[in-house]
Amino acid sequence: MARSEGENDLALRWSGRWSLTRRILAVNVLTLVVIGLSILFLDSFRNQLQDERKDQTQMEAELAAAAIPTLTPEAQAGLLASIGQATDSRFRIYGRGGRLRFDSWQASGPTYRLRDPAEQPWTKSIARFLDRAFNAIVGEPTPPDFEEPAVDRLSAWPEAQEAQRTRRAVTMVRNAPDLTPVLSAAAPVRNGEVVLVTSNDRNFTRTVRSERRKLGAGLLVATVLSLLLSLFLARTIARPLRRLALAAHRVRQGRAREVKVPRLPSRRDEIGLLARSVSDMSQALRQRIDNIEAFAADVTHELKNPLASLRSAVDGLERIGDPTLKARLLEVVRQDVQRLDRLIGDIGEAARTDAELARARFEAVDLGGLIGQLVGGWEHRRTTGDVRLAFARPRKNSALVLGEPSRLARAIDNIIDNAISFSPAGGLVEVAVTRVGDEVLIRIDDEGPGVPPGVREAIFNRFVSVRPEGGEFGRHSGLGLAIAKAIVKGHDGEIDVADRDDAPSGARFTIRLPAAPETQP
Repeated sequence: MARSEGENDLALRWSGRWSLTRRILAVNVLTLVVIGLSILFLDSFRNQLQDERKDQTQMEAELAAAAIPTLTPEAQAGLLASIGQATDSRFRIYGRGGRLRFDSWQASGPTYRLRDPAEQPWTKSIARFLDRAFNAIVGEPTPPDFEEPAVDRLSAWPEAQEAQRTRRAVTMVRNAPDLTPVLSAAAPVRNGEVVLVTSNDRNFTRTVRSERRKLGAGLLVATVLSLLLSLFLARTIARPLRRLALAAHRVRQGRAREVKVPRLPSRRDEIGLLARSVSDMSQALRQRIDNIEAFAADVTHELKNPLASLRSAVDGLERIGDPTLKARLLEVVRQDVQRLDRLIGDIGEAARTDAELARARFEAVDLGGLIGQLVGGWEHRRTTGDVRLAFARPRKNSALVLGEPSRLARAIDNIIDNAISFSPAGGLVEVAVTRVGDEVLIRIDDEGPGVPPGVREAIFNRFVSVRPEGGEFGRHSGLGLAIAKAIVKGHDGEIDVADRDDAPSGARFTIRLPAAPETQP
């Protein structure tokens, strides 16, 4: 089936089978996953780089501690000054008493300088803010601030004290004023002295911030992708919902005879299901409105005939003095009133049938016992003329269906009434019920003239009655079979009429209803 232009721009080409839940989760999770992976990568990268720099500083301290006992004081000064200039480090040697014995800066000059944040550009302040934010996200403890001691002794350096006590190398990380790391490593010397190496590793901070910029660019790409996916969700969710809301509004206004609600057959998600449900609902609503309008028009037409006859008879009573003619006119009035009463009752019954079936609670019904009661009622409490009724009662509970007993009784009673009205004097109406497979069949046969093939469908419409001339006036409204069909359809059954195949003439009405499950009592 070709789709309209309105449906084409709402169709999905590659994700039509994705549910809305999966799409929303995909959009939300994608950005979170990218951010989470970025944070984990950067944290792992920084920790690994910091461990490498700490190991490098510790190795410098251990090499210096191993070389010091083998060199003269002049050679020690030259070696440590050279290493300090090559690695941008500062070497200190503390004697056994804790006093500073050697400082490489006295021989080579400063190899690094701690920067004052107030002297740096504003971009560095942003970088430091991002450093603090990242540390807070990953839960990284803040290192202590680095300050040169006022009195440079061994006791001013906890890592040096620890190295002297444990006789092994100890490293420590502190923050410079501009949040760049100051790495320190203390190593014991065999003669009881301690070597302390300090370094302001600005390259470490530059490397970490460079990686962060790269990840920031990746997050920007992920954000743009998330925005595009959000637009995709807006197209796949908001636009069709807006179109459906507009169609529902037009249905509510009722200005257009046929409102085209997009069905979106290619979509297998919740939006597609909603579109098809709204489309089916609007079609069912339109059909019901059409039925109501047609029913109202039919009621108006059917009421006009007896009312016109009644008005004519009443007007004639005022002008006619002949008692015989007045008696005839009074009989016409009586018949018209009877017909109106029957018609109004059947109209109310037809109008209530659908609503009451929609609210009814179905139960297991034994059609054998139900039809037996109906036949007994016709024989003892109603007039059938010379028409006889025959019913072969089936075995108890052999013809169970799920339904509303009073409604099923009304449908079957209407068919029996119709069969009796068409049967000739002395005729026989046979009623039979049996279970065939998963269905229960009700068959009602009469010996009347039968139903012409051309009207077998029409007789189940409202106010359609195909009767021979001279039929009893006012007894039939043309709604009995329509009510019966509505009740049968409300029970998921079918009703049809055909000629009898076991008699010269007569009609056979057959009602098929789903049998109740075997577990029903």
